[in-house]
Amino acid sequence: MSMEAKALLKSSTASEENLLEKIKPHAELIAALLSGVLILAGWLLDRSNMEAASIAAYLLAFIIGGFAKAKEGIEETIENKELNVEMLMIFAAIGSATIGYWTEGAILIFIFAVSGALETYTMNKSHKEISSLMELQPEEALRIIDGAEERVHVSELKIGDLILVKPGERVPSDGTIVKGHSSLDEAAITGESLPVSKGADDQVFAGTVNLNGSITVEITKPNNETLFQKIIELVQSAQSEKSPSQLFIEKFEGTYVKVVLAVVVLMMFAPHFLLGWSWTETFYRAMILLVVASPCALVASIMPATLSAISNGAKHGILFKGGVHLENLSHLKAIAFDKTGTLTKGKPEVTDVIVKDGLSREDLLLKVASIESHSNHPLANAIVKYAKETLSESLVRPESIEDVTGFGVKAKVDQDEWKIGKASFVGKTEAKAFAEAAADRMASEGKTVVFVQKNDEVIGLISLKDVVREETKQAIDLLKQQGIYTIMLTGDSQTTAAAIASESHVNEHIAECLPENKVEHLKKLKEKYSNVAMVGDGINDAPALATANVGIAMGEGTDVALETADVVLMKNDLPKIAEAIELSSRMNRIIKQNVIFSITVIMFLIASNFLQILDLPYGVIGHEGSTILVILNSLRLLRS
Repeated sequence: MSMEAKALLKSSTASEENLLEKIKPHAELIAALLSGVLILAGWLLDRSNMEAASIAAYLLAFIIGGFAKAKEGIEETIENKELNVEMLMIFAAIGSATIGYWTEGAILIFIFAVSGALETYTMNKSHKEISSLMELQPEEALRIIDGAEERVHVSELKIGDLILVKPGERVPSDGTIVKGHSSLDEAAITGESLPVSKGADDQVFAGTVNLNGSITVEITKPNNETLFQKIIELVQSAQSEKSPSQLFIEKFEGTYVKVVLAVVVLMMFAPHFLLGWSWTETFYRAMILLVVASPCALVASIMPATLSAISNGAKHGILFKGGVHLENLSHLKAIAFDKTGTLTKGKPEVTDVIVKDGLSREDLLLKVASIESHSNHPLANAIVKYAKETLSESLVRPESIEDVTGFGVKAKVDQDEWKIGKASFVGKTEAKAFAEAAADRMASEGKTVVFVQKNDEVIGLISLKDVVREETKQAIDLLKQQGIYTIMLTGDSQTTAAAIASESHVNEHIAECLPENKVEHLKKLKEKYSNVAMVGDGINDAPALATANVGIAMGEGTDVALETADVVLMKNDLPKIAEAIELSSRMNRIIKQNVIFSITVIMFLIASNFLQILDLPYGVIGHEGSTILVILNSLRLLRS
């Protein structure tokens, strides 16, 4: 064979494989539609008095349309040693054909196949979120060793390795930027559409896109532990975990099928002897009962709705670890919030700078920031950050610096002696009296005050505060509208806690709450409100997250909090909690609609059959039509 012929054959084989891959997800629907065409052909052949050809067409419709569901039913029956809905449908179709109702039996298979294809569509739609996520993760990385670049598989990357990420490339693993500056598109992780500017010491996540500059990144996590990988695992586990309602229906299904089959067997004989029905009528009614009493719609009432809701949540940055947690959300009566990093930003920010009359605010800020730039304390970092953003001048170098642990810092700048720290460090009486006792007023607002002394005279104060997130008030107000009681847990003093609670609009606050006390408070809240959620982001929140009925973690929180929680807000977006509760309510409402509708249809069809006013074709349409309607109703949850 020539090289051209081999290449042509190889290309032909590859295109065939691609075509098969594209068709595979739609195989059930194609089989269902093909069986529909065969039913039409069988009906036309029957009208033309070609009985043998008509039956052959119907048989093909039975085999092609019913193969997938029959295989599933037989396998599950063997595995679980229990009959199921699929087996009921097989018996009903065979029973219909036995009494000469080939068309009705084939239509039963056709509609059952269509409803099965719809259910598979729902599953595929829910798995699409994972597939699209997995496609975002690069398989290779450009590793730098002794200045040389080598392309390696991401599984070969180790903690401490340096990798180069060029413009337009996706970050292959979690790490910290050690060189370079760029904007990154983090939509895959946070859902935030705007690029984020990052430079040295900033964290980057696997799956995010480097937009403009080349960056050198030091790997901080192995590939299987990245935040990206955790998101995929969370969505996968959520889709495999069943809700209490689904588990109940599955237990109920086995018993119900046995009862239906027992009643059908009884129906084959009892009406003939008790009610004087003919044998033909008796068997006909038994077959209709077999069709209409099958709980297909009831079984399809929950799982498609749950999967659709989980997919909707994942699309909007809300990850549920299972249907049980999604179902529980709408039953919440109260939510407890950790303060730092949850209701607040978790980082102090400068709110006020007060300077003695006649002195320059800019000069004081410049000297204080120059001194504090030599400290790693969070308050010092916040002051330096504020000064750099506010001042146009560069910081100066102090002549000497002495750190006084627990009190503050002493320094010498331009021959002047400076002290920056607590009131007791600069003189309590003078500090308290400064600026008409401004310090007391600021403390009552939940602010931390740092005093500035120059040459033994208090000349200024800087107040800082862990600022409440902009979206916190909106989130709390939305929850209150849903009738949910909100509580803030914090280790802060009563004064600070009261100020933050008032600003964030929560109903109640619990101050001076040590990490080990959070669990005790959660237990008391559960006794009072029955269903309570906990929202947190830190390691110390993990026990409380596990204790609550529903644990909700902030996506930028610690790994422990993410692993312990039942729901994760990927973008630290608190209003998403109200959105998740609304999604849970919608799901439970749709499930309730589905269950009531399917039971009503089954009861109506059974009653009509006993009254001998229901024919098999209408029984088939009523029963299978209700199943399709239930699945279509569930698919509404995929909409935003």
